[in-house]
Amino acid sequence: MPDTQIHPSAIVEPGAELGQGVRIGPFCHVGPQVRLGDGVELKSHVVVAGETEIGAGTAIFPFASIGQAPQDLKFSGERTRLMIGARNRIREYVTMNPGTAGGGGLTQIGDDGLFMSSSHVAHDCRIGNGVILVNSVAIAGHCVIEDEVIVGGLSGVHQFVRIGRGAMIGALSMVTADVLPHGLVSGPRGQFEGLNLVGLKRRGASRAEIADLRGLLAALASGSLRETAQLRAGDEVTAMEREVLDFILGPSDRSFLRPQLR
Repeated sequence: MPDTQIHPSAIVEPGAELGQGVRIGPFCHVGPQVRLGDGVELKSHVVVAGETEIGAGTAIFPFASIGQAPQDLKFSGERTRLMIGARNRIREYVTMNPGTAGGGGLTQIGDDGLFMSSSHVAHDCRIGNGVILVNSVAIAGHCVIEDEVIVGGLSGVHQFVRIGRGAMIGALSMVTADVLPHGLVSGPRGQFEGLNLVGLKRRGASRAEIADLRGLLAALASGSLRETAQLRAGDEVTAMEREVLDFILGPSDRSFLRPQLR
């Protein structure tokens, strides 16, 4: 494209597709199956490999490694993909891997995310919109991170875990079970501490909606999560309560971090 800028020291392999206004800085390497959307910027020393698609307006900072083979001993070179949405900010030393045949063959990143320095997204993950991974967060394979989740620095998320929309994970946490939407989790072995009140208020939740969510969590804490959710599934509930109930009754191979009675 006439308005594309490629530094003389960068290598763009034949076959790569570049949109309008793409900027590729010094010492970057773009593989032959890569597609860069309009306005994508690779600052410098960025490697984009494999069958990787990066959405419009995304910026990738120095020394990030995007689309290299997954860190899975079962991977044997099969054709898999990494799809990254629009307007993401992918900071220094971030790594994102494509999928594996056993996990569906696709790792997918939504729009408007911030992936801070040295964070990692493993194979076959699905990351929603507006997600923030703080420095050195590690998301293991097959995880589902829904929209507007924040994961605090130096935290880890176990493979196959789901984290519901709007949840917040405190720094230095290890998350080994599913996290309910809008939950607040913290601790070396993460405990469900209550609602992510800051996030709920930022998203415009009313006091009544927050009170209803608190009541639902109290009911869930007093018995079996799935049985309670099934009993409440037919009730008239708010949209946020329905979101939590649907999350509990959705498919998962993991247990849940349980709300605590206070």
